Amino acid sequence: MSSAHLTRRTLLAGATAVALGATTIGTTVKAAAAEQAQVPDIWREFSRSPFTHPQIPYVGRAGHRGGAARFPRPRHFADVTEYGAVPDGTTDCAPAINRAIAAAGRAGGGTVTIPPGTFRIDGLIHIGDSGVVLRGAGSGRTTLFATKSLTELIGVYGSRYGGDKSAWSWAGGLIWLAPRTRWDSLVAAVRSRAWPFEGWTGNKRDEWTPLTAVEPARQGSWTITVADPEGLHPGRLVLLRLADDPAHTLLQHMAGGGPGPASYSWDDKTKLLSYVPYEWPVRVTRVRGRRVTLERPLPLDVRPEWNPQLTTHATELTGSGVEGLTLEVVETPQSPHLLDKGYNGVALQCAYDCWVDDVTVTNVDNGFGLVAASACTLRRTRVAGRGSHHPYFCREGSHDNLIEDFTIEQRTVPAPPNTQLHGINVEGLSSYNVWSRGEMQMGTFDSHRGLPFADVRTDITVNNNGRHGGDANAGPLFGARFTHWNIRVTNGRAGLMKIDGLAPCSATVGVNEVTEFDQIDVPDFTGDLHARLELYGTTDAVRPRNLYDAQRDL
Repeated sequence: MSSAHLTRRTLLAGATAVALGATTIGTTVKAAAAEQAQVPDIWREFSRSPFTHPQIPYVGRAGHRGGAARFPRPRHFADVTEYGAVPDGTTDCAPAINRAIAAAGRAGGGTVTIPPGTFRIDGLIHIGDSGVVLRGAGSGRTTLFATKSLTELIGVYGSRYGGDKSAWSWAGGLIWLAPRTRWDSLVAAVRSRAWPFEGWTGNKRDEWTPLTAVEPARQGSWTITVADPEGLHPGRLVLLRLADDPAHTLLQHMAGGGPGPASYSWDDKTKLLSYVPYEWPVRVTRVRGRRVTLERPLPLDVRPEWNPQLTTHATELTGSGVEGLTLEVVETPQSPHLLDKGYNGVALQCAYDCWVDDVTVTNVDNGFGLVAASACTLRRTRVAGRGSHHPYFCREGSHDNLIEDFTIEQRTVPAPPNTQLHGINVEGLSSYNVWSRGEMQMGTFDSHRGLPFADVRTDITVNNNGRHGGDANAGPLFGARFTHWNIRVTNGRAGLMKIDGLAPCSATVGVNEVTEFDQIDVPDFTGDLHARLELYGTTDAVRPRNLYDAQRDL
């Protein structure tokens, strides 16, 4: 047929046929995908009672400002070149950068910018005032080149539990966000060799005062009743403090309760016992008489035998962040296990509502650390280079943090003898933390014992070749409501991925088929763990695909 004979009706008929064909193909593809996608029973249960589900924690408020998608943009204060920083790769720019940061703090906050280029730093960078943001031009454009370790800059840091371990193996950063007075006391303690506690209540955990007693309440409640509301007001950050009793019923509760935790030997777990009282920072959002509403639901029951109180704490660092840069550390061989010198990346300590965004750390002993940090977000972070001990660590009672869109790259050199690789670590009663949308080219889902509970790892691809750590006297690997959701294990190694045989009252959902080899752990608790296993042996079939995102949308 010639083009002269193609009528409008003929053209429309042909177009309709093509469209129908495309629709049919698209419908078929979608139908096949829908057939593969599966909604597990446990999600339907959770949707009906999200704050009190027995196996899955509610983490929908994890992260900076309850998981806000955008970070604040404080007014521009200064560029570091105005304070003498030079992007020549040879001038020590740490003093200039720290002067700019300190000046922004004295001015009440603001953004300190670092232009493109390489800035050498022979000292650490400290953000000690709230509302201060250090912003580079992007992790591919601004580089801080660090030449010295924390051992060189501050001194040897031993473990408060004795032995010859270096606490720089799990503490501190060459970019360190911590409130100024708290940081000064920590550095002074290290230099005097009086190895400190690192959390919200001082080096000896005695720097707090009671505000008010709290009446009994149930885990998942957003509102509590206090004895005396004086001094409480919306926006105030307080600590909920829960002490253990001689029968260790608080620790049993963290482990889900029942015969297994009741028969567990708690008394000889000296390191674990040093972690209590449990301290949970939270903001007050409303006060009506003696009724106080909190920013997040209660992480645990509140019972009289645990002497529940709202208390004061060290002044928090809040509203501060680090953005858009690479911290490249001078390449040195990785140290033997637990003898790290402190070529560490970014640490957040006694920080609340702070963040790290678009930051890469290279050739570090330890990458990104949360130490007694809560309600913070790490987004678009990356650990690269020669290999690290802890790419990510979360400890000393860190709660409600969000680590999303993270990457651990494959190491660029073989691991030296007697070194250790962990992965995304959690320990020390840390709870309600989320690791979401990650690519782990090496490492594992590390627990260093210390009864971490109610934490979530979701939508992560992992080459599971790391090992967990933790002393026996730190107690159980997992507490209750620990969840692994949509995990793709590329090498088929089960250890610490499929946790239905290890974690009490927990959930493993949507994990591909894995096999036990190299690391096989014995459950800490006897009897029925009341753990759930659903959609095992599938890959990306579970819906919702990302447990944290789904809780945000719920």
